[in-house]
Order: sequence, then structure tokens, then C-alpha cells
Amino acid sequence: MSRESESTSGSPTVASALRVYAERPALVMVALGFSAGLPYFLIFDTLSAWLRASGLSLEVIGFFSLVTLVSTFKFLWAPFIDRARVPVLHGWFGHRRSWMLVCQGLIMFGLWMVAGTDPTRSLGAIAVFAVLIGFSSATQDIAIDAWRIEAAETSKQGAMAAAYQWGYRVAIIVAGAVPLLLADAYGWNFSYAVMAALMTIGVLAVLAAPREEHHAIRPIHAEGIRPAPVREALEWIARLVILATGALVLGSGLAANAGVLAGVLNGAGATGVRDAVLAAWASDARVWVHLAAVIAGFGVIVLATLPLPGGRTRPGVYLSSALADPLRDFFVRHRSAAGLILALICLYRIPDFVLNIMNPFYLDLGYTLVEIAEVRKIFGVGMSMLGVFAGGVAVARYGLLRAMVIGAFAGPVSNLLFIWLETQGHNLFALFAAIGLDNVAGGFAGTCLIAYMSSLTSAGFTATQYALFSSLYAIPGRLLASQSGRIVEGAARAADAGGVLSGLKGYFAGLPPENFATAVERSGVSPAALGAGYAVFFAYSAIIGVFAVVLAFAVLRRQEDEERLQVGRVLSDPARAAGP
Repeated sequence: MSRESESTSGSPTVASALRVYAERPALVMVALGFSAGLPYFLIFDTLSAWLRASGLSLEVIGFFSLVTLVSTFKFLWAPFIDRARVPVLHGWFGHRRSWMLVCQGLIMFGLWMVAGTDPTRSLGAIAVFAVLIGFSSATQDIAIDAWRIEAAETSKQGAMAAAYQWGYRVAIIVAGAVPLLLADAYGWNFSYAVMAALMTIGVLAVLAAPREEHHAIRPIHAEGIRPAPVREALEWIARLVILATGALVLGSGLAANAGVLAGVLNGAGATGVRDAVLAAWASDARVWVHLAAVIAGFGVIVLATLPLPGGRTRPGVYLSSALADPLRDFFVRHRSAAGLILALICLYRIPDFVLNIMNPFYLDLGYTLVEIAEVRKIFGVGMSMLGVFAGGVAVARYGLLRAMVIGAFAGPVSNLLFIWLETQGHNLFALFAAIGLDNVAGGFAGTCLIAYMSSLTSAGFTATQYALFSSLYAIPGRLLASQSGRIVEGAARAADAGGVLSGLKGYFAGLPPENFATAVERSGVSPAALGAGYAVFFAYSAIIGVFAVVLAFAVLRRQEDEERLQVGRVLSDPARAAGP
């Protein structure tokens, strides 16, 4: 049964919604969120500072950031985490907690080895350990998400998601600030050794966590297939190569960077194809190339899981059961609403994801780096945590889909605040208000989406389905975010050219001189035109959020219609509804 269909008797009160946060699973979830966020930001963000301080080029540092893309592909090995048991530890801690402990041990080992390495002498070793940390961190995420879903009922998923995000945001602050301070005083090696030790917080959380319910493993039906070891080994190799190829193409599209793909092609001697790929990724139509790469990558991955024509084989059955069955199960349970639900997941956070040019925006408005850091990184994080808390309460109080509708409205509306911010000049109160409300909206919507995706999973496929949903929801935002700067500057040039958008320049012509003062140098347009360009961009980000609002209402209406039909069946045939 889908967790979405589960319900509790009576309407929950605000007090009962708040009490969930004091329960043991929610408290454990805070520490697990910290354990999930710490390694990710240590290799994605903080490691770049160490590499730069060691004199490495930005190009090399950029390749290290690609390590974090491994989390996009976690749905590929999530079926293994759903099915495989950790020897010895499984009997002591259960399925999910034993996997968490293994991953945390690998992360601690990886961070400790990085702490003992010099980037100027052993860059390759650091790269290997960074990949180990990234893979182990993504696998830990799989196990944590599955435990969160299986250890708490649907009505408490909002609080569990909020607790996870609290811990995750604390980890962002710790991983972003503490290593820098320690490195300045004692060196980078000591700094990363301390970070390795901090992972014990996650270990203690696992030990304190209640055991999840009995873990169901879906059977794989390979009966009647004759063993053929040599042929099966060759088929496994071929399928894994196809999977790796699909993942490589998919990752190149998501990262908007074909460097790794080009390196593989160069190593294979396909220099002509390599040059064509690099040219396509750098062309004016690159956003469509990136989208095509994502679609093609997914298509190749699906191809690797299909059974061979003309007969059943063990590799085909295993891969189909592992990767195709969870998706098939989702479509069978939700039938005609499945497409709407997936579209809602993909589009829900786009208004937030496209805002990837906010630091340049604040600088163009004339705010200093100190002001931006204090308001965005300190006050903003606090307001985000408030939004996370409010989202958890809303899910418990009003239900998943009604909370989702509220969150769908919050994103687009909060983005429009930045148009108002443009008109205020250098005004710290306005900056606090815009960033604060936007972070509350983002935290609220993020909590609602996590809780909703959790409700869509089913027993036996928990890790795989949630990993797939969490990979899907970030893809459209990643692709559209790459065009944010082009939209701003394109609209600004159009405003300067005297087109339809030129009328917007009047709203920004009377701003203080520090606002958009360097616009001519950076973008080749007038300050007022750049203000108009930003206004068009924020309006665009709000408009694309309307699609999520419409989809949220459509899914809510579908669910309410199904509930009414179910009530009608019970009233018309109470004996049948009661069961045997």
C-alpha cells in the first residue's frame, strides 16, 4: 500500500504536530541530517578553498566539484541498498542502520586520508578519496532517507523532513566556516582530521535510532532460467558498460560540462567526436544540447535494463527487477495520476533552483560582501530553518497535498520580492525582508516536497523510489539555472534597444548611483536596463512557478476524487469494505 493512502483518525491539532519534534526519531533525524550534510559540503565547497590555497588552477578545482554529481545517480545502486544485507551488522542494527554505519565508517576513513595528503604532491590520491567520500555520502543518503520513511508514519514525515533539514543546515554552517578557521590556525590537514572526527555525531545517532519496521525484500523471479556463467558474465559486462555510458552522458548534461565525457572519448581515440561534443556544449544552443544529453542518458540507462529479445536471462531479470520494477510499481499504484505526480515533483522547486545568480544581483545593487554574508548566510539560514519548521507543522496539521499547495504558492510569490528590493536602493531592512521571506518560503516548500516524495514510496522499494524522485526533482532546475545570466542580460539589452521592455527602465532610472554602477563594465548595458533585466528574470522565475501551483491543485483534486469514490464504495457495500 502507498504511504500516501495511510491516514490517522481525527484531525491533528497544532499541539500534537509540535509534539512530534520532541520524539526520539525526530531528535535522531537532526543528527543524521548533520551527518549527511557535512561530507557533501566538505568535498563540494570547502575542499575548493584548500585546493586554491595550494595553488591549483580553477579548471582543476572545477573537475573536483563534479564529484558531487554522484548523488544524481544514486538511484542506480539504491536497489542494491534495498536488497543487500550487511553481514554481522544487519543482525545487530537492522537493514538501514547497518548500511548507515558502513557508509559513515567509509566517510570517516576518506576524510582522514584526505587530512593526511598534500594536494601539491598527491592530487590523484585526494581525487580518489573525494570520490570515495562522495559515493559513500550518497549511499548514506539512500539509507537515511529509507530509514526516515520506514521508521515514522506518514503524518510524522513532515517533522522528520524538517528535523533532517535542520541538521543539514547546521552542517552547511559547520563545513563552511569551521574548517577555514581551523586551517588558518593549525593548517588544512588538522582541519580535515577534525571534520573526520565530527562524523561520530552520525554514528551516535545511528546507535540511538529506533530500529525500522521489518524490512521487506521483493523477490526476483529467475526460475526456469538455465545457468550460463560465461554468457551471463559477458552480458553483465556489456550491460554495466551501457549503464556507465548512460550515466556519463546524463551527468555531462546536468553539469553543463563535457570535460569528463571528452576525456573518455579522447582516451578511446575518438578525437573527432570529442571535438564535436565540446563544440556542442559551448554553442549558443547549449541548453538544448544539455537537455538532449539528459534525455539520451536516461534512455541509455533504461536500455541497459531491458530484457534481451527472444529470451529471459539472469542479468536482464535482475536489472529489470532492480530498476524497472520500482518505477512500474509506482505507475501501477497511481495509474493515470502518475504522470501528474512526476511532473509536480520535477517542477515544484524550479522557482528556487533558477535563482543561482543572487550574489551577483546583491553586488550589483551595491551591497558589500560583509552585508551579503551576514544577511544571506547567517540571518537567511535562520529564516530557512524557521520555514522548515513551519513546513513540518503544516504537513502534520493540514495534510501533505494541502501543504504542498501552500508551498507551491510560496516560491513564486517570494521571488517577486526581489523586484521590490531593486526599487529600494541600498536598504538593509529591505534586504533582510526579501532574503528572510524567500528563505522561509524555500524551507517550507522543501520540507513539504520531501514529505510528499516519502509518501509515494512502497515497501520493498523505499530506497530506490525515493532516490529516483530526489534525482528527478533537481534535473529541470539544473538545466534552467544555466540560463539565468543570459535571461537577465538578454532582457537588459532588449530594454536598451527600445523594445517592449524599455518601459521598465523608468522604474530604475532614479535609483542611487551605487545601484548597478558597474553594469556598463560587466554587461555592456545601462544601469536602468540591467534593473529591467533583473525584473524580467524574477518575473519569469515566478511565472514558471505557476505550473507547479496548477499541478499541485490537479493532484490534490485527483486525490480528493479518489477519496470520495472510496467512501462511496464503502457506503454502497459495507460488507465488502469490511473484508473477510
